[in-house]
Amino acid sequence: MSEPILNRVAQSKLVTFNLEDYYPEGQRILLDIKDWLYEGFILREKEFRKEMEKHDWSQYQDAFVALHCSSDAIVPGWAYMLVATKLQPYASKIVQGNLEQLETSLYQSVIERLDISEFEDRLVIIKGCTNKPVPSNAYLMIAQKLQSNVKSLMYGEACSSVPLFKRK
Repeated sequence: MSEPILNRVAQSKLVTFNLEDYYPEGQRILLDIKDWLYEGFILREKEFRKEMEKHDWSQYQDAFVALHCSSDAIVPGWAYMLVATKLQPYASKIVQGNLEQLETSLYQSVIERLDISEFEDRLVIIKGCTNKPVPSNAYLMIAQKLQSNVKSLMYGEACSSVPLFKRK
């Protein structure tokens, strides 16, 4: 008689950490200021401020916003700060950059506030595959944060993981 097949992965002491579980829900918006520049390239302060006053900022209510300029214009820093002051009453998060930089900033906030005491002296595997846009930097941040508490840190899936750190 053959013995039953045992799922050794399920029986192991491995704890899976899935960054996707910490994905901040909310609308992401890439706001291009190019259209508020003269011919898409020149920032004229008076006209730029007029565009700010005409814009409907309420459409960004509770959204995560990344400010950028898609043209090769040289945009002074105060212009992004001015846009941010208009967004501030509505948006949940504002960054200057692209959507990946926005995601990185969101995850940085989540990871900084994360209580990792439950992973103390545990064998932890950071899950690699996700269905949500988890930025590469989030994996670096969580690895650094977990390293101080865990006994062992791996990346991937339980059936094929890559060892990253093992406390001596």
